[in-house]
Amino acid sequence: MEPSQIYIAVAIIALALIALALFFISRKKESYKLTPLAGTAFGFVIAGIIFGENRLIGYSLIGMGVTLAIIDAFLKYRASKKN
Repeated sequence: MEPSQIYIAVAIIALALIALALFFISRKKESYKLTPLAGTAFGFVIAGIIFGENRLIGYSLIGMGVTLAIIDAFLKYRASKKN
C-alpha cells in the first residue's frame, strides 16, 4: 500500500468512528436528524477523500461539501432566529 492509500484509509476509519460515537451519544440526548443538504455535503467530502489521488477532483469535491455544509448551517441559523 502506498502512503496516500494508507492516509485515505485512516481518514475513512476516523470519520466512521466519529459517526459511530455521535450515533451513540445522540441516543441519550434529543436527536437531531441530518438534513438532506448536510447528507449531501457529507457525501461530497467522503467522495473527495476517496478520489483524492487527482488533486483537482479531490479538492473540488471537498470544497463543494464544505460549501454545502456552511449553507446548511446558515439556513438552520436563519430558521432558528425566525422562531
